Order: sequence, then C-alpha cells, then structure tokens
Amino acid sequence: MDSKPKHIIAVASGKGGVGKSTVAMNLAIALKVQGLSVGLLDADVYGPSQQRMLGVDDAVTPQQKDGKYLLPIEVQGIRSMSMGYLASASTPMVWRGPMASGALVQMLEQTLWGDIDILLVDMPPGTGDIQLTLSQKASLSGAVIVTTPQDIALLDARKGIEMFAKVEVPILGVVENMAVHVCSECGHEEHVFGADGALAMAEEYGVDILASLPLSMAMRAAADAGQSMLEVAPDGPEAQAIMAAATAVIAKLSTTLPAQGPSISMGDD
Repeated sequence: MDSKPKHIIAVASGKGGVGKSTVAMNLAIALKVQGLSVGLLDADVYGPSQQRMLGVDDAVTPQQKDGKYLLPIEVQGIRSMSMGYLASASTPMVWRGPMASGALVQMLEQTLWGDIDILLVDMPPGTGDIQLTLSQKASLSGAVIVTTPQDIALLDARKGIEMFAKVEVPILGVVENMAVHVCSECGHEEHVFGADGALAMAEEYGVDILASLPLSMAMRAAADAGQSMLEVAPDGPEAQAIMAAATAVIAKLSTTLPAQGPSISMGDD
C-alpha cells in the first residue's frame, strides 16, 4: 500500500496548555479551505484531543483494510487519525515511552492517508521520545511552533526550535496564541501573558510570525464544540489570522522545499 502525503508538518510546542491542538485543527481547516487535501494526525498518544475538537462522536472507530491498515476518519473534509478513535475517553494510556512511540508509528505508517497535499501532525508537548520518533520515521517538510507570549512558554518554545534544528527540520514559523485579551464590553486590550515575546524570539532565530491570535473565549468554545473558527466566525479576527497563517505555510512549501515533497520513511531507525 502506497501512502505518501506530499508534505508532513509538525505542529509543536515545548509547553502544554498553549493551545497547540486548537491551532493545529484550525490550521488544517484553513488549508483545506484554500483548496488543499489535508490530513491531521493526533500524535499526543497520552492526551489525544482532536477527536473532540473535530466533533467526532466517541462511538466512531476507524475501519480496517486487509487486517493491517486503518482508514482515516474523514470529517469537515479532513482525513484524521487519533488514539482517541482507538481507546475510550476514560481509558488512560499507561505506557512507557517505547510503547507510545510504537503507537505513533502505527498511526503514521499504517493509516491509508492517500496522496494528500499536507499531513499536519499535532505533537505532544515536550522534546522527548515521540518527537524523536517522528523525526526518524517521517521526512518532515517543516515545523510550526505554537507559543504564548509568557516567558516560561517562550523558554520551552525555544527548546522546540532547537530540537528541530538538531534533526535538520526547518521552522516554517511561529504562531503566537493568547497574544492579547480584548474586553467584550469596552474593547480595551490587555496583554495578559506579556507582549512582544514571540516576536523577539522569532527575530532571534530568524523565523516568521505566521499569526498572532487573541485570547479568545469564542475560539475555546468552538474547539470544545467540535467546530473551527472558520465555521463559527469566518470574518472574525481569529479566522482571518488562521487563514493568513495557512497562506504563509503554503507559500513556504512552494518556494523553499522540493516540489515533489518528502515521503514517509519506512526505515528501522
């Protein structure tokens, strides 16, 4: 079975709680809206969230083909795979690192993604086994780093950038989430988590800011309800920023990377 996404992109953060999965889901929808065929792999084996964010019922499970391959769950025009489809929501994955890495490899290599344009991989936080496994098993076109302006989040985001540099994966850009809170009553803007930190980090590493997203109750509520901001409020600032990020990612893929795109490596490393 030949299953080769043209480009595989990691959506990563060094720290949890920065909205990485929400950004990954919305970015996948934005890329699809711009005419690309898109897959979304939820690589957070211990805490999968894409099933809920895509609005997939808990009872839905992937069909199998030839007793070996998984057919992705298609929802909102996105082909998706997640540990959330393979285990109940109340069952914790009490696994050591090699077991979690093995589960990721199975979802990556044994899902029939088809000849899609982009496979986004929603990474778990940190710089551990799963990140290294993905770097070894898939030829990544690049990584998108998600952070908040908070100093501690930026510290961990730097670690993520450094990790991808060590495995020679280019950084496509940074998405700054929760950048500013706008009062719904008076319109006052307040930088709850600090200001300009992501910009300074991006300048330090010579990478672009793909989008700066507000601290948004609407975005949180939409993700909890299994909806993207492009569906809920397509003309709002969140959706427009996400669409701009998708446009920037597409431009980087078309100008800085091989036209034929990488393929999944089936090596044993």
